[in-house]
Amino acid sequence: MENSAERQKLKTKFKDQLLQHVDLFNAAVSTGEGDWVVKGFIDIAKNIYTISVDTKVISKIMELLLFPRICQFAQENGYKMVLCKEQNFYPDISFMDGKNVKYAVDLKSTYRKNGKEVNGMTLGAFTGYFRDRKSKKNITFPYDQYVGHFVLGVIYSRTDKNVDERNIYKLDDLRNITSVIRDFSFFVQEKYRIALDRPGSGNTKNIGSVIKIDELIQGTGPFADLGEDVFDDYWMYYLTKDMAKAVDLKEAPYKNLKEYKDYKKLKR
Repeated sequence: MENSAERQKLKTKFKDQLLQHVDLFNAAVSTGEGDWVVKGFIDIAKNIYTISVDTKVISKIMELLLFPRICQFAQENGYKMVLCKEQNFYPDISFMDGKNVKYAVDLKSTYRKNGKEVNGMTLGAFTGYFRDRKSKKNITFPYDQYVGHFVLGVIYSRTDKNVDERNIYKLDDLRNITSVIRDFSFFVQEKYRIALDRPGSGNTKNIGSVIKIDELIQGTGPFADLGEDVFDDYWMYYLTKDMAKAVDLKEAPYKNLKEYKDYKKLKR
């Protein structure tokens, strides 16, 4: 890319184009009353089995529902789509324009825990291809070939009604089946704008996300004002306890943004 201003212009254009299709995405997953359009799984005997609130199941079905609309977005805006080869590859979808400019988009879904927060998400690895930006391992194209890295996210609420997964329904019962999720809100943000300064839950080597709904919608995470360069530098050199131990360090140089800023001052 020629310069940062041109890069930012391209990223803004892509984000705006994607946001213009949010209504189409919502219509693909939601009824007029705000319920999920999916009621369950059907077999060849026309028996319908209700869906659990398992986040992995919901996430995969959501991807399948959105895929035709995402294809429509690509076609209308002149992008070629390249899907990830394997489940653990990054990103979910790569978009390329006529000049071979590439954009990475990960599809993420999460549920509301209360009126202001969600369960949280992970935003991709901070090791491997993230650090070796010429690497082709577990990534569709090398990381540094992408002009921008985006999250197309959907926030939903779990139903407060009891869902008995033992029940088997018929087609005539379709409208009486409770949708396990409802009330969808979509957002599009650059990854760095909604990233935290700590990994996702557990021992994962994935970047964690903010959990406040307004920060997700508005893109006002802790790196938003610092910029993508700081986000990249922070996570390229971030070490977990085990990673620090593996390189004979007593502890990691920093564990959060405050310590990172102090560490950078000491190095000057």
